[in-house]
Amino acid sequence: MIAQDGGKTSESNIVEYAPTALEQTLDTGDREEGSGDGDYARGVWGRKLEFLLSVIGYSVGVGNLWRFPYLVMQNGGGAFLIPFFFFLVLCGVPLFYLELCLGQFSGISCLYVWKFCPLFKGIGYMMLVLSFIWCWYYIMVLVWVLVYLVNSFLPQLPWSACGQAWNTDQCIEGLRSLGNCSEVNTVCNASKAVYTADDMARTASKEFWHNYVLHRSNGLEDMGSIQWHLVVALVVAWLIIFLCLMKGIKSLSKVVYVTALLPYILLTAFLIKGLTLPGAKDGIIYYLKPDFSTLLDFGVWVTAAVQVFYSLGPAWGGLITMASYNKFNNNCLKDALICVMADGFTSFFGGFVIFSAIGFIAKEANMDVKDVATSGPGLALVIYPEALTKLPLPQLWAVLFFVMLLSLCIDSQFGVFETLSSGLMDTFPRLRKHKVLVTACLSVVIMFLDLPYTTGAGIYLYQLVDWYFSAFCVLIISFLECFLIAWVYGADRFSNDVKLMIGRTPPRFIRFCWCFITPVILLVCGNILAMVPVIPLPVVMIYQIWRTPGSLYERIVYLLKPSPDWGPHILGVKAGYMEMQNKARARGVLDAVRDKLIGPSYYS
Repeated sequence: MIAQDGGKTSESNIVEYAPTALEQTLDTGDREEGSGDGDYARGVWGRKLEFLLSVIGYSVGVGNLWRFPYLVMQNGGGAFLIPFFFFLVLCGVPLFYLELCLGQFSGISCLYVWKFCPLFKGIGYMMLVLSFIWCWYYIMVLVWVLVYLVNSFLPQLPWSACGQAWNTDQCIEGLRSLGNCSEVNTVCNASKAVYTADDMARTASKEFWHNYVLHRSNGLEDMGSIQWHLVVALVVAWLIIFLCLMKGIKSLSKVVYVTALLPYILLTAFLIKGLTLPGAKDGIIYYLKPDFSTLLDFGVWVTAAVQVFYSLGPAWGGLITMASYNKFNNNCLKDALICVMADGFTSFFGGFVIFSAIGFIAKEANMDVKDVATSGPGLALVIYPEALTKLPLPQLWAVLFFVMLLSLCIDSQFGVFETLSSGLMDTFPRLRKHKVLVTACLSVVIMFLDLPYTTGAGIYLYQLVDWYFSAFCVLIISFLECFLIAWVYGADRFSNDVKLMIGRTPPRFIRFCWCFITPVILLVCGNILAMVPVIPLPVVMIYQIWRTPGSLYERIVYLLKPSPDWGPHILGVKAGYMEMQNKARARGVLDAVRDKLIGPSYYS
């Protein structure tokens, strides 16, 4: 049993939890679904810190390092922080708190938490599909990081020099001041040469990424061959995930002490080192220099809102799943505030780390910071590794950097994978006794599905999935969550549920956000307004079915046929047409009209 006075638990941090009367009632509803023995306890977090670290690790990922800093630079510098933290407070905190409350109150995974509105139970399956897609493609970031980590132990960093088997004749060995104009495609400026943006594509670090790690083909239509170094890294990546999650939160709660805290220690070390590099000041100034005129651009606000949603990770099901293992009286409002602020701080703090290195490279290459900076994997796997080659003991710094990225990748994968396995075991509770086997089977299945990513076209497939599959779904699910809680289930009713857990209702500001501010922002920033013209389609369909007599099947069959007054608009033709239609119905041969008007020989 869990110590009710908040004291330490004995022996294991994760213990079997005796459900309260309310939780037994909720679980009974789950058993009514035919899901099996609901008396098998799901378990709870033994310490609050383990839950916090798991949620922070889930929210904070490599996107905080390779996406947020670039967005700040491209959208007004320090001015971008205004809309970012504006949406973090008005959308991030309410959504985060909402999902933690849902999971903690129900004590079940995202697949069944929608019992409060069974008509929309499909949202749970949407979350499960999103989590599956995330597990399917995001693991490749972990795979690429593993390849870099292994190569960091070599006597010479392979991305630091040309002359390797994967390098081209145009390879540039390091970006540094040339002192003359002997290099190809450089532009002379007084006595010093300046690299162009095109030269960035020919550096040793860029060619290592494209030609060795990815072995990139010419396009998605050219799959190329499987790259076995990526296959080996893929197996290792899934083995790591399996070992960390084979016992669910019982094993996860031990791992997060390392994977969630280590990145902050290493980020601090990299920042201290980065600030000592020449040009670091220029990079940071470029990162933060505000351009307040960009605040008049609606697109900047939309970009900030979208970044908040993708960074925090609502609507994927991970927050609901991890909160479902909380003690029933846990103060989840405090948890939400801590985790959201931690995510925002990490994004902001990571920008200093990245742009100190970008400023250093720009100074070395006599380039503008804007020409060096890039978004996506290239920032973490090309630009920063390029900076590492210029440091003393580059192998040491490279190992530390990729260990940090490894920790961030693993933490992000934990939440979505646990969402998949929890949904499966909540559906079939007997599988809980075989948690290790379920985790192993799920890992192996997804691993085999990942093999297309290890081909030469893998990066194109990754970008396709990353861009299209989840963009709209995340925002529509977030909107539906707010709408259903606030206006269908009822904000006051849900507030009373929260009071039942923690002894007080949510703050009025949070409830106001649930009802008005957050849904409106999601409508505008999520382009959900673009779906407004589609609304009449289901509305009219439902109305037509409702007003037609007969059983549901008879109504649908009738509505799939032309209405009695359908026909040509010329009255003289219409009379004969209607007569033939009536005869055809009587005979049950609808093709009679065609035979009469055109003749059967036309089709013979």
